[in-house]
Amino acid sequence: MSDDDTGGDGEAEVTIEQLRERLSAIEEQLDEAETEIDLDEIESELNALETDLETADLPEPDDEDEEPPAEELEDEKAELEDQLEEARGPYDEDVIEEIDAAIDEIESAEWTETGLDEVAAAVEQFLDEVNDELDTTLELDVEPEIEDFVAGLEDAADAIESAGLDADADEEAIGTLLEAAETLVEDLDAAETWSDLSVREKLDHHGFYDVLDHRKDYPPEWHSLKVFEKRGDVEKILIALDLLDSDFMEEHCLEALERMGREEAVEPMMERAQKRDQDAIRILGKTGSEEPVEMLVEYIEGDGNPGLQKVVIKALGEIGSEDATEAVAQKLDSDTEELRSRGARALGLIGDTRAIEPLADTLADDDSDTVRASAAWALNQIGTEEALEEVSQYSDDRAYLVQAEAEKAV
Repeated sequence: MSDDDTGGDGEAEVTIEQLRERLSAIEEQLDEAETEIDLDEIESELNALETDLETADLPEPDDEDEEPPAEELEDEKAELEDQLEEARGPYDEDVIEEIDAAIDEIESAEWTETGLDEVAAAVEQFLDEVNDELDTTLELDVEPEIEDFVAGLEDAADAIESAGLDADADEEAIGTLLEAAETLVEDLDAAETWSDLSVREKLDHHGFYDVLDHRKDYPPEWHSLKVFEKRGDVEKILIALDLLDSDFMEEHCLEALERMGREEAVEPMMERAQKRDQDAIRILGKTGSEEPVEMLVEYIEGDGNPGLQKVVIKALGEIGSEDATEAVAQKLDSDTEELRSRGARALGLIGDTRAIEPLADTLADDDSDTVRASAAWALNQIGTEEALEEVSQYSDDRAYLVQAEAEKAV
């Protein structure tokens, strides 16, 4: 035997013709395959062919533009692998996978009322298909909620898994269930969600235009906003703030929330305040809620951004929580005169007696009469005997504002 007919290890080399014959034989087997066992055998033969193709020493073509035999054979093998994959199944796992996708869509989407009705119809139709195929009795409640849709589909998945459907013996039933599950996913994808609606449709759904008996203002949303502010309806104003992509309306929504000073605005304003939004911080001060105090205190640490710190200090004073006393008192040593003055007045609003000593020191030693007057005002606000004694000593002070505060204390 010549070297042309054997490999280096003495085994016969695989030729192009042999590989092509094997590919043809596998293709015929694939056409005749009827069971999963037949397909498993074909998969084994394709794996063996791949091994031989990788180790075969196949010639390169003389023409550079001609496709190398190895690549040509690899393409044919890949095509047979695709056909093999298409020939397999369907399996009950495929149905359950579609059900899981449907559950994810139901739980993650934000449905409108119309959309929820469409979801209910889609899930009911699917459960009916499962009942017909598996002789089960799955059903939804009379007025189902999101959790009921999810529970119903989970029960359907459990029923399919428990049925032990065989890919060969129950091929038709699995195919019917898979088609039903795919239809379910398609129907859910087509059901109406909030993202499908225009801003006007969303506002209309929330009754934002119901108060427009006559329109005095333009845009009409501004008139609605005034009505809801008068009614104290914070929720409607927050909805408008969230939906309306307008600097004009955003400004008026925030101004309304600041004037109202309601606790219902705390959570959404805290989200904005995390981005150092000064309008949101002013609103938080007006609500009087202590919930944002810890977050706001962090914003006045150090000497950065005096503009932001002035707003935060004022808000902390309006909230009046003693948890902010120490942080605000530290601003009495700031290099910025207005921060020292704002800090003193905020301490007066908080009313914590621990602030008496630092305020008294500020009143005695600060270079700015404006800051000293603020400290005197703050001591009067605290109003204890000790605080008033500190202020009353300055009845003949050089600064008129300090004198005025001292006279109040006396």
